[in-house]
Amino acid sequence: MNIRVKVISLLALLFAALIGIDIGVQRQILLPSFAELERDDAKVSMKRIEYALDLSLDTLALAAADWGNWEDAYRYVQAPNREFVRANLTPSALKQLQVNALIIVDLKGDFVLSSAETLPTGAPLDLDFVARKALPADFPWRRNLASGKSARGLIRTNQGIMMIAAAPVLNGSGAGAPLGFVIMGQLLDRAHLRARGAHAQAALSMLPEPPSEAAATESVTETDRVTRIERSFRDVYGKPLLTLRVDVPRRITAQGRTAVTYASAYLVGAAVAALLALLIVLNRVVLGPLARVTRHAVAVGEGSDLSARLNLGSRDEIGRLAQEFDGMVARVEQSRHQLVDQSFHAGFAELAKGVLHNLGNAMTPLAVRVSKLDDRLRAAPVDDLIRAAAELEDSHTQSERSRDLKTFMHLGSREMSGCIQESRHDLEVIRRQATLVQSALSELMQSTRNEHVIETVRLPELVSQSLEIVPDACKQRLVVDADDSLRRVGAVCVARTVLRLVLQNLIINAADAVRDAGRERGTLRVGAEIVRENERRQLHLHCADNGVGIARSDLERVFDKGYSTKSKDTNYGIGLHWCANAIAALGGRIWAASEGPGLGASLHLIVPLAARDT
Repeated sequence: MNIRVKVISLLALLFAALIGIDIGVQRQILLPSFAELERDDAKVSMKRIEYALDLSLDTLALAAADWGNWEDAYRYVQAPNREFVRANLTPSALKQLQVNALIIVDLKGDFVLSSAETLPTGAPLDLDFVARKALPADFPWRRNLASGKSARGLIRTNQGIMMIAAAPVLNGSGAGAPLGFVIMGQLLDRAHLRARGAHAQAALSMLPEPPSEAAATESVTETDRVTRIERSFRDVYGKPLLTLRVDVPRRITAQGRTAVTYASAYLVGAAVAALLALLIVLNRVVLGPLARVTRHAVAVGEGSDLSARLNLGSRDEIGRLAQEFDGMVARVEQSRHQLVDQSFHAGFAELAKGVLHNLGNAMTPLAVRVSKLDDRLRAAPVDDLIRAAAELEDSHTQSERSRDLKTFMHLGSREMSGCIQESRHDLEVIRRQATLVQSALSELMQSTRNEHVIETVRLPELVSQSLEIVPDACKQRLVVDADDSLRRVGAVCVARTVLRLVLQNLIINAADAVRDAGRERGTLRVGAEIVRENERRQLHLHCADNGVGIARSDLERVFDKGYSTKSKDTNYGIGLHWCANAIAALGGRIWAASEGPGLGASLHLIVPLAARDT
């Protein structure tokens, strides 16, 4: 993922998070606040209804008190007469009072006067509360008769809920002992409820079923359209009587939801516009130049042309980075030219060093052979034979002495014959080793032209030829076990001279590993197989010894130039490095494996087979 995608993704996530937070705040804080306003408004509406109901009861109580403190009513309770009834208890009088029922009760609770009419027609009203002859025995206001204490409340009748108010009957001046009660009642019908609802500016209704004892005094219910407040009221007995319900349309929430939706849409649009503008600016100022620098760096890294320059004209940090990169590439180009010139000469020196190392390996057994040949020739009894031959030619030599000399001559001749035979063998070995030196020198000349002689060779013979140029001390310390896989592979076309020198180095290193392990004699097992890599058949040689082994941390370093665990007074550390370079020059690779110190090691090399062998 490039930096442009990362920046766009990060900014998009940031804006999305901010939008999500804003929408969450609107929905979790603003919208609930609108709902809270509606609940408060509904509660206020219910308070208005209660106030209107109280106001109606107060008006009713005021009318009852006015009638109760009337001298004519006072005398009527003392001496009931029809004239009072005919003159005052008319339909127009009740209509003017806006009451459905008028009752005068004496101190015993008996009805002295009772009337019930329908408003506004004035028609007689069948009202069970008025049809009684006296207040019910359990009526709670009976205790107020003697004390003259006013009362008001609600009762259930056969015509519905009725508001009633009672005031004491006094002598007209508000004094004297009360003679009873004036009770006025007004039905709480739909018209009255509509009037109270209009007064409170709320949709008021009365539930048909009476509330239960366990019902709450007030409850709030919210739907998608209305906020509903239900308030229960009790009658004069203290029992639940009715429930009034106020429905407040949720216009505030609807408007708030609409406002939040528009605000969210505007916010999303503004965020998208801001994001696009920010991305355009970032792309022009930062991302575009940075992408240009990146593409140039990748092109320089993947290609070989170091002459290309960015020439970015901006003066900001990216422009400064581009200038520094151009300067760095210019310095790398200059260093590359110098390195090529130096490596041209160093390559010859490195190649010569490796060849000299191989020549040193080849010259060591050659010198040993020459030294043994010199010692053998020096030890030959040539001078003794010459003196014996001269003495035999002397005629004065006695016969017994002559026999001894002849015996000596015979034995010396046999010794000289054996010496000559061994010397011929040594000379043959010296000749072959000298031929190897010539081949190595020839290989050096061919390597300067990057050419290798490809020959058809059988691997068991290649191992035998490599053993011929290994010092005798190494061969005495190491048994080379040629695996049968060498024979099964058959003839292969490879650079025989190079592989022979590589095997010579591997055999010498294996012998030294056996010596370093403290063993008098060790084993090197050589095997081979044909593998296919990169669509080509390749030869895989593996040499496993039971020597000192290689630490895991050194497996990659054993092929480094100059790296060696041997003493510093030798030229070891060159052989494996030369082997790695030689195998790489053939298009192959070499690696080491070991289970650890003391567990032996194995060296593997893979070289491509020549095209004519595939």
